[in-house]
Amino acid sequence: MSACAGGAGRAGMAFRQALQLAACGLAGGSAAVLFSAVAVGKPRAGGDAEPRVVEPPAWAGATRPGPGVWDPNWDRREPLSLVNLRKRNLGSGDDDVPPRMDHYKAKATRHIFLIRHSQYHVDASLEKDRTLTPLGREQAELTGLRLASLGLKFNRIVHSSMTRAVETTDIIRKHLPGVNTVSTDLLREGAPIEPDPPVSHWKPEAVQYYEDGARIEAAFRNYIHRADTKQQEDSYEVFVCHANVIRYIVCRALQFPPEGWLRLSLNNGSITHLVVRPDGRVALRALGDTGFMPPDKISRS
Repeated sequence: MSACAGGAGRAGMAFRQALQLAACGLAGGSAAVLFSAVAVGKPRAGGDAEPRVVEPPAWAGATRPGPGVWDPNWDRREPLSLVNLRKRNLGSGDDDVPPRMDHYKAKATRHIFLIRHSQYHVDASLEKDRTLTPLGREQAELTGLRLASLGLKFNRIVHSSMTRAVETTDIIRKHLPGVNTVSTDLLREGAPIEPDPPVSHWKPEAVQYYEDGARIEAAFRNYIHRADTKQQEDSYEVFVCHANVIRYIVCRALQFPPEGWLRLSLNNGSITHLVVRPDGRVALRALGDTGFMPPDKISRS
């Protein structure tokens, strides 16, 4: 499959948007949208070279506590950290910590369904012409039927603004009537971070990792987090986007090394199901599921 067909388009625009988001502080409860730890150094020399240590830029902050260590405050919504932040800002004492802990605790579980767009015409020169193939339209119908068969009350559909994601969403939404739909540039395809190990057939320029990585990391922080404290009931949300974006999000959500995103593979129209519990724990219920499709309808492109 093409690792990032069409991902380079509108890169400058997307990076500027990520900068604007950082200024507005829209990143899932944190003070600002911080950018991803992108690897823009020299590629490894060969098989005998020493393993790379990918260090995040100093301005990105610590994104991982260390191998095998779960960071309970990964989304900057852990109750104690919010109480401590308030104490620092207001200079209050320790007596009000227990009641305020309850105030900041999430109560609901978020179910996040990440849908990869259906098969599309990869050879079109313009992004707007990369429409779904006849098979792709069939795949989207099957995905929509599968989601509808789950019997869940979906809260919203958020989709990438790229043509293939828009067309996939238009078909899926017919099977989920009444669900609000939102388009975003944050979920557009791109190069999230230099993959490890590297591959020979796909080598974006370092600047593409820098620009796309900031935007895709902003998407992760904006959309993937525990429920808001005001949310009383479990939620079910659909995100229609792209393989690179989904694979990166899965690695980040599970606190796996994000450089390993390219080791995962996703079929067109597949369903990936993430669960974010009120305490911030994350579970992967399904990765790239297409078991609901007949074998002759499955593709990766």
